[in-house]
Amino acid sequence: METILVKELMVPIEEYATVSQGANLFDAVLALEESHTSIDPARHKHRAVLVLDEQKQVVGKLSMIMILKALEPKYGELEAKGTLSRSGHSPELIDSMFQDHFLWDEALDLICSRAPNIQVRDLVGLPEEGGYIEETDDLAKAIHKLVVSEYASLLVKRGDRAIGILRLSDVFSKISTKIKSCG
Repeated sequence: METILVKELMVPIEEYATVSQGANLFDAVLALEESHTSIDPARHKHRAVLVLDEQKQVVGKLSMIMILKALEPKYGELEAKGTLSRSGHSPELIDSMFQDHFLWDEALDLICSRAPNIQVRDLVGLPEEGGYIEETDDLAKAIHKLVVSEYASLLVKRGDRAIGILRLSDVFSKISTKIKSCG
């Protein structure tokens, strides 16, 4: 059986959307949008922005979900109460949270004033230990980590340094290609 290594499928940091820790949410959205225009059309678009420190080391990942949560401050209150972390959200619970906490009740125009005032450094921290994979690990191990942990991506490490990102979309494309070749 063919062995595929993580480093063969990862997107190097240099080719991914990045911002510095000192950036704001507006900068992060622009970086993500810019990456969409410059990426090879055959590849999937980025769904997160990597956050870099002064030494250009990855210190976190800012996902689209994190950006949306940051724009509605009341999600922070729900997280503090543990409401968002409970598993098994029923449709009724989701609807009641929306109505009871007046989520997104302010005009969307307020996003324009919020985004530049929200600092990226306040939203991200280092991913948990399970959010990494070694560049020399094989695809089988990567698939297992992605499935069990339900991550959309893993940071790829060489030693103690993140060098890229392995995205679920790229892994799925590889598996899809393999499935189609069987037919």
